[in-house]
Amino acid sequence: MFHQIRTLSNKWKIIRGMISYGIIWPCASLIEQTLVEKKTFKNYDWMKCLRFSLFGAFFMGPSLYVWFRLAEIMWPKRSLKTTLCKVCTESTSYDPMSITTFLFTMSLMEGKSYEEAKNEVKTKFFETYKVGLMSWPLIQVVNFTFVPLKNQVVFVSCFSMIWTSFLAYRIHLRTQSLEKMNGK
Repeated sequence: MFHQIRTLSNKWKIIRGMISYGIIWPCASLIEQTLVEKKTFKNYDWMKCLRFSLFGAFFMGPSLYVWFRLAEIMWPKRSLKTTLCKVCTESTSYDPMSITTFLFTMSLMEGKSYEEAKNEVKTKFFETYKVGLMSWPLIQVVNFTFVPLKNQVVFVSCFSMIWTSFLAYRIHLRTQSLEKMNGK
């Protein structure tokens, strides 16, 4: 089975990131549920894990695959200057788009209305983006400088586990504050 997956991921390189994000993102949700919400196997929110898996596999994996290939075309050299160009471009274009898409899409997947999803982005985007700016540029400097292109999505997915746990925590805070407002 692993041989077939490896063969498939070598033929269709986008699959590698889709698989890693489809596994890592729900694991991050489980970490958040365990550490923050104090849940156990008996009461995990498995639908939340499924939402994270779907978003990770079908948005994060493919979009990072495309971004890394595009960055490699735009700046093919491996130097500090090109790495900084990639990191700055990612921080000002890809990151805001992915955070916005995450907040908006996850809200819709939870059954929220369009207006509620839009409000989620409005209230959480800037704070989330600031936290990302404190960590992702350094990770991406290492990634763009030392990691071969074919492994860049997988390398980033390892750090994504921590980042996604943080995003899950941000969603939990929203759910918790809504419950307080509704008197639950």
